[in-house]
Amino acid sequence: MSTSPTNQIDLVVADSSRMPWVTAVVPQTGGAIPSKFLFADPDTGMQVKLVRYAAGFTNVWHTHPHAHGMYVLDGVLRTHKGEYGPGNFVWFPEGGWMEHGATEDNDVTFLVIHNKPFGICYESDAEHSYPMHVTQG
Repeated sequence: MSTSPTNQIDLVVADSSRMPWVTAVVPQTGGAIPSKFLFADPDTGMQVKLVRYAAGFTNVWHTHPHAHGMYVLDGVLRTHKGEYGPGNFVWFPEGGWMEHGATEDNDVTFLVIHNKPFGICYESDAEHSYPMHVTQG
């Protein structure tokens, strides 16, 4: 006789193959970022999104009030510290300044996971949670 627990969890399923891409225009970069929102935790603000940068797009110097990781699915993620192809997971700690985007020749598609509610500040913004430190010279 087989038994099943009565306290089974409900699942949240996002079929990204059927979801439309939602495009956010980014005035600071002169470009747009298509994404699909896969999951958001209302208690913590954690989010999981599928994102695609077009070939040649760079999300210029910016910072976030949260950490985030990018898992590269297709293409090459170009960052201020190097380039990372499919299968690489790149973690960006909270509060640092970064650039990331696609290479000149190919789009890059990745999963991004934010550990808190999303926020972003660019160099050109008036106020920053984490001011940029620069060397004069």
